[in-house]
Amino acid sequence: MEHHQVAVYVAAIAVGLLCGLAVPAAGPALEVGITPVLVALLYATFLQVPASRLLASLRAGRFLVAVLVVDFVLVPLVVAAAFPLLPADDAVRLGFLLVMLSPCIDYVIAFTRLAGGSDRRLLAATPLLLVVQMLLLPVFLLLFLGDGLADVVETRPFVEAFVVFIVVPLALAWATQAWSARRRAGAVVTERVEAAMVPLMAATLLLVVGSQVPQLDGGLGEVAVLVPFFVGFLVVMPLLAAVVARLLRLEPADGRALAFTGATRNGLVLLPLALALPDAFAVAAVVMVLQTLVEVTGMVVYVRVIPRLFPGR
Repeated sequence: MEHHQVAVYVAAIAVGLLCGLAVPAAGPALEVGITPVLVALLYATFLQVPASRLLASLRAGRFLVAVLVVDFVLVPLVVAAAFPLLPADDAVRLGFLLVMLSPCIDYVIAFTRLAGGSDRRLLAATPLLLVVQMLLLPVFLLLFLGDGLADVVETRPFVEAFVVFIVVPLALAWATQAWSARRRAGAVVTERVEAAMVPLMAATLLLVVGSQVPQLDGGLGEVAVLVPFFVGFLVVMPLLAAVVARLLRLEPADGRALAFTGATRNGLVLLPLALALPDAFAVAAVVMVLQTLVEVTGMVVYVRVIPRLFPGR
């Protein structure tokens, strides 16, 4: 499954689409499963890197500087360039900002690995990425939307997201690693959890798409105009990442990881925030699901293209 994981992910999205279209009433039930499956996915992801190596990876100074510059300086500038061209609908704009200003912390690791990128260094940076986006997203919303709409997104859900999606799975992963070092049973559990990575990612995509597709029926027309923006973002970000990688003299593998973190967004983790918005902003969740569909399709292309943009080991 790991060898064919891209095909597995595409198939999961297709099944989710079919479920959402054929049985739209099942959407709420599928939605309930998103958080536990996503937490399990992140637990399995963190389990792959020993705590000692994780801490060592955080000392990769130039790489971390590059990641922060790309995700929190260049991405907002690209979004700012696109923002005046967006539909005037406040909910559409809010959904666009929520997803585009938040770097991915989950399946970006898998796709980076497939492209020969520094997946472990990127994995080590994921807690930092979530903390920084948690702090900066309200600031960005204030800058783009003003006081009224920025107040719609509260700080508390971001704190909860950090605890649920980073602190809990990371603590469980470290506890499992300690158990694995002392007991054969722990090593067996580690092997089995790591083997479940692809099914967990597929399940997450299926649940997200299947639960939100019924909502597309009422909002797709409003948000379809965003597809060119999402595609353009996928084209622009690797080129900007290549410039940063060259300026900071990063290794090719680090450059590939930089391209992936710049291009992939945190739609899966932040979707619960969009779903908790007032009814007047319900279409924001539709925007985020649409972006995820475009992005995963783009990742299939990235796995082939990014190694050519950053040649070498």
